[in-house]
Amino acid sequence: MNYKEKPNTSLAQKREKRRVKYDGYKGGKRKPGEKPKDFKGTLGRFFSLLAPYKGLMLLVLITGSIGAALSVTGPMLLGDIVDAIQDEIKKKLMGKDISLGEIFRILSVLLAIYGTSSVMSLIQNLSMADITRKVVRRLREQVNAKLSKMPLKYFDDNSKGDIMSRMVNDIDNISNAFQHIVTQFVSTAVMTVGVFCIMLSISPRMTLITLSVLPPGLLIVYAISRRSKRFFREQWDRTGELNGHIEEMYTGHNLVKVFGREQYAVEEFDDINDQLALVSRKAQFISGLIGPVMSFISNIGFVMICVLGGYFILRKQPGITIGVVTTFFTYSKIFMQPLVDLGHITNRLQSSLASTERVFLLLNAEEESPDDTSHTIDAPTGKVEFENVFFSYKPEKPLIENMNLTVLPGQLVAIVGHTGAGKTTLVNLLMRFYDVNAGKIAVDGVDIRQIPRENLRRIFGMVLQDTWLFEGTVKENIAYGRDGAGDSEIEAAANAARVSHFIHTLPDGYDTVLEEDGVNISQGQRQLLTIARAILSDPAILILDEATSSVDTRTEILVQQAMKTLMNGRTSFVIAHRLSTIKEADTILVMDDGRIAEYGRHDELLARGGVYSTLYNSQFGL
Repeated sequence: MNYKEKPNTSLAQKREKRRVKYDGYKGGKRKPGEKPKDFKGTLGRFFSLLAPYKGLMLLVLITGSIGAALSVTGPMLLGDIVDAIQDEIKKKLMGKDISLGEIFRILSVLLAIYGTSSVMSLIQNLSMADITRKVVRRLREQVNAKLSKMPLKYFDDNSKGDIMSRMVNDIDNISNAFQHIVTQFVSTAVMTVGVFCIMLSISPRMTLITLSVLPPGLLIVYAISRRSKRFFREQWDRTGELNGHIEEMYTGHNLVKVFGREQYAVEEFDDINDQLALVSRKAQFISGLIGPVMSFISNIGFVMICVLGGYFILRKQPGITIGVVTTFFTYSKIFMQPLVDLGHITNRLQSSLASTERVFLLLNAEEESPDDTSHTIDAPTGKVEFENVFFSYKPEKPLIENMNLTVLPGQLVAIVGHTGAGKTTLVNLLMRFYDVNAGKIAVDGVDIRQIPRENLRRIFGMVLQDTWLFEGTVKENIAYGRDGAGDSEIEAAANAARVSHFIHTLPDGYDTVLEEDGVNISQGQRQLLTIARAILSDPAILILDEATSSVDTRTEILVQQAMKTLMNGRTSFVIAHRLSTIKEADTILVMDDGRIAEYGRHDELLARGGVYSTLYNSQFGL
């Protein structure tokens, strides 16, 4: 299909979904039921993270205040220098000798003031950098700890890329903005108060002119910042969406190429990237208006001060000299500078608050329900019971209804059925990745909701269809199944999984380093290593979710032999699509629309001529 001639339907749907979401921001409206964005609460909560660093924050405030106060006194001496120079010029014109001693004295004091101010600013910046580093580190630790407590549902509902974006990009944005905002705020506050008092003491009337430009300036800042903050929020949402798309496309890079979807992937990337560029441009443009507008307003104030100051000098107002007017003009620029800087501060603040809110939304997400520690099972027999179990991922779409099942210790139970029948859902419920909506699941007669999750999951050994290996040695990947496992135990598990021969063919044997996700070995070899990992954990109950789907027929036979030995005396649940692999099961459960349609042994179910018989015969073309 020519993508340029006929847009892909799913891509068009995604574009429409993004457009609707963006229009909600653009119009200043939120979707029904969406909570308003609490920027004040977000800011307050973020500053609460500073509580453990009160000493350093006090140092920041003191040094910032001293530095700002010293900077405020500087312009007064500049005015004195102007007046001293003027006096010396008058002496020269009158034919008297001039003396530069007073001028050099003032310059020395001025140098000392500005030098001390610079040292205070340096201490303030270094202290603030240290606080920022510690706060951001603590925030990352909180996010990491939070993710370990999240239920599986959160990861099912949110893309990995967006979660990574919150943990990396958003926190980096907070780090970059936080230090500058706090230091600027402290210096600005002290300087504004100090400068205002000095200006008032010099000339109340000129001070009034300076203040007259503040109300329109503040109104403009407020109006612009209200509009820009929703674009910053959208900007970081789009960044998370873009990261999610990149993660998906590169994780499934092989499939993208197999199905010739490169053009589609590029078009979707371009679409999200264009949306990101659009909202970023709007956010930067709108927030960028503050600086120029405030500069224009402050310049109007400067012109008015110059005119009024010149008028006072010509009228020879008492106490008003060229030096005084110069001093006042300098102070008025200092007084107005925070308003000009407000554009940059607002830009950083809005962007960092948008990122902060995204991080706090993650931290506020619902965690797994607390463990009930009333029961622990130290020597499980492996008896499993489902009693009137109801479950659905979405309330409006029931999946498992009134399921009853008893599995005796040591039994091998095979679970088969069409895709979506509820096979893998049973595994999710057994492992408490999800909790049942009604009824109960019991292990050795104890409701699994009364067993601590860590204790419950030690009872189970699990081998999934999708393998997971990390960057490390073969030995480390197998030993992931149990802490403190010795070399002999690791090798015994590898032998039982029929993977020992393959390991010895590797360059460094058990010390061979696997790349991330084991990409330097085959899919079948990765599956065998995960089976060895499960064997090493020595569980009471095994769960095999199509565990032999990625190995060849000969290897499958070897693995089945190993599994038969392993499963001896253990309760085992095997989810299988290749029905030829489960003929020896004690019980075969045939799932259909979340219920057990049939159960029994292989020969019994075939003779019954029901759902299982249809599934089995369809695999052999009968």
